[in-house]
Amino acid sequence: MNYELLLNEILNIGKDMIKSGAETDRAEDSMYRMLESYELEQCSVFAIQSNIQATIKPKKGSFITQIRRIHKIEFNYDRLDYLNNLSRYICKNTPAIEEIREKYKEVLNRRPQPEYLKYAAAVLGGVGFGVYFGCDWLDTIVGIIICASVEVFLGSILDRREHHLVVYNLVLAFLSGAAVFLAARAGLGHHPDRIILGLNMVLISGLGVANGIRDMVNRAYLSGILNITNSCLGAIAIACGTGLAMVLFKGDMYEMYIAPSIAVQLISCGVASMGFALVFKAAVKQSVYAGIGGFFNWGFYLLVQYFHGNDFMAVMAGSAFVAAYAYLMSRVHRAPATIFLTTSIMPVIPGASLFYMMHGFVQADYNLASGHAVALAKTCLAVAFGFLIIEIVTRYIGTKK
Repeated sequence: MNYELLLNEILNIGKDMIKSGAETDRAEDSMYRMLESYELEQCSVFAIQSNIQATIKPKKGSFITQIRRIHKIEFNYDRLDYLNNLSRYICKNTPAIEEIREKYKEVLNRRPQPEYLKYAAAVLGGVGFGVYFGCDWLDTIVGIIICASVEVFLGSILDRREHHLVVYNLVLAFLSGAAVFLAARAGLGHHPDRIILGLNMVLISGLGVANGIRDMVNRAYLSGILNITNSCLGAIAIACGTGLAMVLFKGDMYEMYIAPSIAVQLISCGVASMGFALVFKAAVKQSVYAGIGGFFNWGFYLLVQYFHGNDFMAVMAGSAFVAAYAYLMSRVHRAPATIFLTTSIMPVIPGASLFYMMHGFVQADYNLASGHAVALAKTCLAVAFGFLIIEIVTRYIGTKK
C-alpha cells in the first residue's frame, strides 16, 4: 500500500469534516481511527479549525508527515453526516485507496440543498427568533422580506466573492439594518430593534460559541478559544455594520426586547432551531428533530426558571437536556451528535448578549457592554456545566458497557 496516498485521502476527509462543522476533537479522533485501522506502527494527528497536521510510520517504513490548511468553514451537516459514515466504513473494512477516493468523491458530489430551502431556512431562523424577541405581525412580515432579499439573496452573491467573516458580517448587517430602518421610517414595522436582533441571530455565530464551549469541555482548549474568538469577531462586525446603519438612518437599538407568551416562546424557539439546522444544510428530517430539541430546551429553561428562579440553573438544565438529547439522536439517526446539539442549543446560546456587548463597545456605552459581558460569561459557563454533566454520565455508561 502507498501510505503517502492513504494519508492524503484520510486528511482530505478530515479537512472536509472540519469545514462542514465537525468539532475538531471529533474530526481528529475520526482520522486517528481511520489511520490506525491500517495497523500503523505510529500515528499522530493534530487538528484545529485552520490546520491539520499528521505523521504516520508504517511497519517497516519511514515517517510520513502531511499538513492541510483550512481556509474557510462552510457548515454542511448533510456532508458531515456522510463523511462520518464513510469514516466508519473505512475503519470497519480498510478498503483500498482507490475505493476511498471514489466514495469520498461521491460524498462531495451529493446533490446540493434545494434553493428554496436556503430561503426557508434563513426565514425560519431569523424570523423565529424575531418573534421570540417580541416582533408583532407587521415586524414579522418586514423581517421575512428583508431576510429573504438581503441575507439570503444578496448574502449568497457576497459569499461567492468574500471569504472574510468580518467583512461578510459587516456588509450584511449594514444592509439589513439599513433596510429595517428605512422600512420603519416608511411606517412598516413597529419594533425595528427587535427585527434587527432576530435577523442578526442568523449572522451571529452561535454555533461557534456552542462548539467552542464543547471543545473546552473536552480539553481542546486551543480550538475552543479559536471558536469563541471567531464568534466575537463576527459579533463585532455585526455591531459595526448595524451601528453604521443607525448613524446614517437615525435608528434606535436601545429599546431591547420584551418576551412574548410562553406558548409563543416555545414555538418560536422550536421553529428557529429547525431553521438553523436547515441553514447548516442538515437533512430535513434531522432538522425537524433539531426543532423538537430546541422546543424542549426552552421548555426546560422556563420550568427551572419558574420553580428555582435562577437563570444560571435554568440555562444549565436546558443545556444538559440538549446534550442528552443530542447523544440519543446521534444513535437513533446514526449521525454526528453535533447536528442536534449545536442547533437545539440555540435558544439558550447568548447571541443577544454577545451582540449587545459588542454593540455597547462600538457605541461607547460601557454600562451596556459590561452588563451583557457578565451575562454572556455566566451563560457560557452554565452551558459548559450542562454539557459536562452529560459528558460524565455518557462516559460512565460507556465504561459500564
